[in-house]
Amino acid sequence: MGKIIFYEDRNFGGRYYECSSDCPDFGSYLNRCHSCRVESGCWMVYDRPNYMGNQYFLRRGEYSDYSRWGMFDTIRSCRMIPMHTGSFRMRIYEREHFGGQMYELMDDCDSIMDRYRMSDCQSCHVMDGHWLMYEQPHYRGRMVYLRPGEYRSFRDMGYINMRFMSMRRIMESC
Repeated sequence: MGKIIFYEDRNFGGRYYECSSDCPDFGSYLNRCHSCRVESGCWMVYDRPNYMGNQYFLRRGEYSDYSRWGMFDTIRSCRMIPMHTGSFRMRIYEREHFGGQMYELMDDCDSIMDRYRMSDCQSCHVMDGHWLMYEQPHYRGRMVYLRPGEYRSFRDMGYINMRFMSMRRIMESC
């Protein structure tokens, strides 16, 4: 079970909203959100409602001012990441709809170019575990949270100008 507290103002000021599960839009609870405390669990937070827009992974800790770290200006929705204790397995594909080269991962990959000589990843199938995919090698740049399922086209999911070049398992119990 996780718990995150969102605050309207920076430095944990103003009204607040406590959350212990996914929330597609906390606009009815807060006018804005500029800081938060993660008391337990791991979370993905989004700058738009319905788990859309830029994403950021948060673990236990205090986040007093997002803009100082280059994060987005406000948070509008959040998703709790369930703890996974089993194995991790994902297939990545060079092209949409599982086309082109395919490689299976069971551990982190800091660069698909270096490891597989693969210049792009446009679809994937997450069989086990929860993963973060990054637009740049070495776990940098914008990220996307993927849970078990088929992702036939990142472009159709709204990631039109984004290439995924590294991926990491979410192994923490936070």
